[in-house]
Amino acid sequence: MSVLIPSYRSRAAFVPERFNPVVVGGTERVKVLLVCCEPGQFIPVHQPGVDLTLVVLEGEGRLVAGAQEEPVQAGAVAFIPAGEARGLKAESRLVALHVVTPPPTEADHAGVAEKLKRGEWK
Repeated sequence: MSVLIPSYRSRAAFVPERFNPVVVGGTERVKVLLVCCEPGQFIPVHQPGVDLTLVVLEGEGRLVAGAQEEPVQAGAVAFIPAGEARGLKAESRLVALHVVTPPPTEADHAGVAEKLKRGEWK
């Protein structure tokens, strides 16, 4: 099913507990989401078996991409191949578009859930 959103801002949603992944669309081959983070919220560094293309739409933060850790802001684009480390931490309110292929499994995100429980970014 095709999806057209005139502005990502109409779908961006934030929650106080942790980063909020908002599904935009997907198929059995790809998953597209908006990742919405308040300052200090993060996606823990993990190494899933899926490719990730990330575009920061607004805000500032830090991105781990493979062996690199860099500051990012609106306009930053990253591609991180399957098996490489990735993680995102917001320094201001941040919205990023994530395109993941193939869609991740629960096993891909097992480490994410554990690190979130412990409050660990890295």
